Amino acid sequence: MVDTIDPESGGVSQAVRTMAAQIADRGLYNEILTLDAPAEQEEGIAYRINNIGPSNGRWSYSNALIPWLVSNLGRFDTIIVHGLWLYSGFAVTKALSIFKTIIKSEGQSQDLPSLYIMPHGMLDPYFQRSVKRRVKALRNWLYWKVIEGNVVNSSNGLLFTCRQECTLARKPFRPYRPKKELVVGLGVMNPPKFSYSMIDYFSKICPDVQYGKYILFLGRIDDKKGVDLLLQAYDKLLVLSEIGEVPQLVIAGPGMNSSYGLMLQNFMAEKPRLKDNVRFTGMLTGLDKWSALYGCEAFILPSHQENFGIAVVEALACGKPVLISNQVNINTEILQDQAAIIGEDTVEGTFDMLYRWISTDQTERDKMQERARICFQRHFAVEAATSNLINALIQVNQDI
Repeated sequence: MVDTIDPESGGVSQAVRTMAAQIADRGLYNEILTLDAPAEQEEGIAYRINNIGPSNGRWSYSNALIPWLVSNLGRFDTIIVHGLWLYSGFAVTKALSIFKTIIKSEGQSQDLPSLYIMPHGMLDPYFQRSVKRRVKALRNWLYWKVIEGNVVNSSNGLLFTCRQECTLARKPFRPYRPKKELVVGLGVMNPPKFSYSMIDYFSKICPDVQYGKYILFLGRIDDKKGVDLLLQAYDKLLVLSEIGEVPQLVIAGPGMNSSYGLMLQNFMAEKPRLKDNVRFTGMLTGLDKWSALYGCEAFILPSHQENFGIAVVEALACGKPVLISNQVNINTEILQDQAAIIGEDTVEGTFDMLYRWISTDQTERDKMQERARICFQRHFAVEAATSNLINALIQVNQDI
């Protein structure tokens, strides 16, 4: 279950779709339940999508959710709730309680489905410590005490995408007593193979950017992603004429009409160098996205907090070195395979990553490209992650 599978909502929606498709490929029946507005079933997918929304407000409340769950829980052995801090977690816990009462009153011996929570980084201490999130941090602390702590601690376990996420999740809230902590990973599908037609795709998106000669940011235009750091660091890079030719910067993703996006536009307007060398494309999907990834020299993400970073992994899958902050939780795995340049999530740290990349000779860049693809296959290919998830759930369910 997930609040939305709208691609513009971020990586969680894509992760849920990938997970559902891979589970179906293993011959296991599964459905996605969302609070999106009703829509016709998508063609060409092996799983069902139940859109029972739309939901209301920031809590994503829906009066249809608990009745739907009570009527349908008996069809499933396992429920996975993706994300925290929304009505869905409370609703599932409440529906399970009602379902249990119904079973007992009818004298049935049916087992309750197991419940797992996949936080997708939403227990990261960053969200409680950030100065810009003080009101939200207080709200989350109160919500944990009243509702979310019970949801987490009464579930059969938490599912984490990497070891770092699991470690960080133990820090911000008390009481924190999950029955199980399972690091199952998160897989990303192999990209389509590169074809020269992708150059044409990209030339339509950015006609004045040379294919193969730019650094790419791909993600939501959001304060958490550190886009402001990137622009400031890149502007500083352009000033340093002694480093020679600087690749252009392509920033792809939704959010330029947000208050943060408008702030970036105002910053750009005061910097002629940036206006000449930075291109914003808006959100890219399908072959447009893959053409941008295949065409970049390197991928960059100076995020203040990134639980997994699907776009990071997609870049690796395309054989692209990644320049990422040390707040991207999978940075350790990538650095071990020497496919990344890691820096602090500051202007100085972002500048350092860019400068180190510019200073890297072509021979080493070629080696990093080879290692990037190896890193993807070793740590993030979807087949291994799906096996980890299925095996972990089977083992825990057998132990219950």
